[in-house]
Amino acid sequence: MARAQDHLAALLELPLEDRAKAARTLLDSLDEGCDDATADDAQVAELIRRVQALDAGEVALVDGADARSRVKARLALLRRQ
Repeated sequence: MARAQDHLAALLELPLEDRAKAARTLLDSLDEGCDDATADDAQVAELIRRVQALDAGEVALVDGADARSRVKARLALLRRQ
């Protein structure tokens, strides 16, 4: 595990664009051997549903920083319970 931590430390020192490419490569590697067309179809259907809800005014977009602060507050509350 020390090697993984060393690699992670080195990756975190890279510029944002390089870190993003590394993250995408790692995430993509988790899907190797998984050709589940049903999952792809479900993702597309969910995206369409969300866009339609947004267009219909049923939901509103939330600023990313606001969303992160809401999640952090909720996690802090759950950890205290």
